[in-house]
Amino acid sequence: MHSTSGKIYDRSADGDFILNTDARIKQIYNRKSTEYSENKIYPFLYETDFADGAVERTRKIIRIYRPNHPWNELTDMEFFKTAGLYRKDISSGQEGFTMSALLLFGKDEIIQSAIPHYKIDALLKVENLDRYDDRENIRCNLIEAYDVLMNFVAKHLPDKFYLQGDQRISLREKIFREIVANILIHREYTNAYPTTFIIYKNKVESKNANKPHSWGNLKPGNFEPYPKNPHLAQIFTQMGRSEELGTGVKNVYKYSKAYSGSDNITFKEGDVFITEIPLKKLTILKNRVNEGVNEGVNEGVNEGVNLLFQLIKSNPKKRTPFFASELKTSVKNIERWTAFLKKQNKIEFIGNPKTGGYIAK
Repeated sequence: MHSTSGKIYDRSADGDFILNTDARIKQIYNRKSTEYSENKIYPFLYETDFADGAVERTRKIIRIYRPNHPWNELTDMEFFKTAGLYRKDISSGQEGFTMSALLLFGKDEIIQSAIPHYKIDALLKVENLDRYDDRENIRCNLIEAYDVLMNFVAKHLPDKFYLQGDQRISLREKIFREIVANILIHREYTNAYPTTFIIYKNKVESKNANKPHSWGNLKPGNFEPYPKNPHLAQIFTQMGRSEELGTGVKNVYKYSKAYSGSDNITFKEGDVFITEIPLKKLTILKNRVNEGVNEGVNEGVNEGVNLLFQLIKSNPKKRTPFFASELKTSVKNIERWTAFLKKQNKIEFIGNPKTGGYIAK
């Protein structure tokens, strides 16, 4: 950046550009900053400002996916500090919960008071292109936002039978778990540019405020992965909601051709990160709009199925009431999920019907 005659310029290979608005000046300072904005400390943010059960649920999911993880032995405050969600700035002496903790666990109204521009617009635009056919306006914390976005995907996008080896996997989940996680954990939250996730007839497009470290289209093998919000990414990875850094792009390319017949994918990095995933021609199924979570559960896409499988592996020979209690869901849901897992030949019930239990194969 250069200043001359009272004007601030951004110098690049394409020329010198005048930064004539406060937003553009702030944007370039964010881009050139060596600090992660997720580390901003809110000294007056307290645990009482977190959504009920958000921390407990997050830690329970980590325990299920990572039963031997060292975080599992920590108190909540030790967990916050070790995960980088509570810190002390040794240069200023300021101490408290960080923006990453607020985004992960905060109540809606607390997040909006600190980051009023934060929202995610999920839209279905297949028939009504001027407005939308369906919409989710998401302003909740990131733990809940992931569920809302994945349910929106399951509600409107078809799945496809696909065998990997001798196991059936959900291509829809493999692809869009990566897209949804990337939207949430790599956004630059100090930028007011709105996040959008739009399902069109022939593609899914997302746009996200970004702090770029390279420019142009990203493809497997042509870029160095760089963490945008490493503490947010770490939590999602330990929850099993995202892969290790850099593998998401590879997974989307790997499964997209089988899902849509095309690998004409866009991952374009700039001040706005743009993702485009091709689709086969999509039509609105009238019953799909009302299916919601049930369709995701029946297809095994819902996170609950995966959590149940992990729980059975770490707690063999337990019965349905135990799993319902651990996952804070109904016995009916557990029965539906176990039926799906049995059909996939991933679990079996052993022993007497009254005293036996489930084990993983």
